Amino acid sequence: MTAHAINLSQRRGACPGLSTPMATGDGLLVRLTPVGTILLDAFAALCAAAKLYGNGIIEVTARGNIQVRGLSAGSAPSFAATVAALDIAAVDGVPILCNPLAGLDLEELIDAGALAADLRRELAQHSLAQKLSAKASVVIDGGGMLNLNNVPADIRLRAEMMNGKVALRVAVTGDEASAIEIGLVAVSDGVATVTRLLEVVAARGRQMRARDVLAAEGITVFRAAIANLVVGEAPPPHSSRTGEPIGAHQLRDGSFAYGVGLAFGHTDAASLRRLIDAAQAAGARGMRAAPGRTLMTIALAQDELPPFAAAAENLGFIVRGGDPRRHVVACAGAPVCAAAEIAARSIAPLIAATAAPHLDGSFKIHISGCAKGCAHPARAALTIVGTTSGCALIANGTTRDAPFKLVATNDLPATIEMLARNLKRENSHV
Repeated sequence: MTAHAINLSQRRGACPGLSTPMATGDGLLVRLTPVGTILLDAFAALCAAAKLYGNGIIEVTARGNIQVRGLSAGSAPSFAATVAALDIAAVDGVPILCNPLAGLDLEELIDAGALAADLRRELAQHSLAQKLSAKASVVIDGGGMLNLNNVPADIRLRAEMMNGKVALRVAVTGDEASAIEIGLVAVSDGVATVTRLLEVVAARGRQMRARDVLAAEGITVFRAAIANLVVGEAPPPHSSRTGEPIGAHQLRDGSFAYGVGLAFGHTDAASLRRLIDAAQAAGARGMRAAPGRTLMTIALAQDELPPFAAAAENLGFIVRGGDPRRHVVACAGAPVCAAAEIAARSIAPLIAATAAPHLDGSFKIHISGCAKGCAHPARAALTIVGTTSGCALIANGTTRDAPFKLVATNDLPATIEMLARNLKRENSHV
């Protein structure tokens, strides 16, 4: 790794891949996109490397990526070499996200992981990653029990049954609810479809995203790129709930996966190593990172589920979807992030405990150290933004919206408890 590669990661809009770590308040940050199941021994080696070369803080993001913090310019190359030898993550390129249980899911229509692997190879041959924004991404949803409805992307494929056959619904920019539909293509044309659509974006310049092309030129340019691949118009999407990754999920072979959440998206290498030890004791095969800041432990026997869940809970991991910590999103905050004005992650446990009676899937609190809103770009029932003057409070909006109140950090718990109660009551009458 060269100093030039490290400097590239410091520009605004860059993403901290393995070869281009990003400078933060606690050193350099690296983000990995895991591919499939990480064997437990390999995961343990990742924990050891995070502690040896970084500060031992490990995060799972909302999109299911793994982040390691606290690296230095001297240690980052050694960390990169260690991870490369483990062969657990996609090489730096266009991020391609697929269902967390792809290839194992009882309900999936296609193996999204296999299609993603084919697409990675094709994009590498075209060197498209070098022509696209570092934040451009692709979602491939195989139609399984844990879908990707809430994960936004530039290009989306979703497997659906149409007239007795599996086809891919193609859409651009946004999450499942907001994406703009193009049509249906055959599964065998999935790689060509995504490649052509990304080439449309790449042709407009590296700073462009699919949403920018859509805003400037409309959907026609995307439709024209794959016109000869489209086999029909997609009917209105059927409503489907986003599956809850926390808890037990039966797999195709009769074994189970068990999802545990990382409180506020982070843990330390020692705690994660103890979770790996508990998984080994339960006879698990490996782990997968999943959207929603979750780790899925793979191939557990049914009678091992209760003791494994108890061990995970004792270690501080989230084992129930209703856990109030699940509904508070916090960025790293100060002093970990140099841009942050408040210690968002340190504040989060107190806010979760204070607002616990009012938190559920319909009511989320977002705590952002600054106005960038990295941890949760979407709307939240209540958003808290750190500023030089205190904490700005925003109702039913994002960090970009106007606040209705400014409070001192010390006054947050009492204020949040009152606001959460009132806002939830108002939302229930909308």
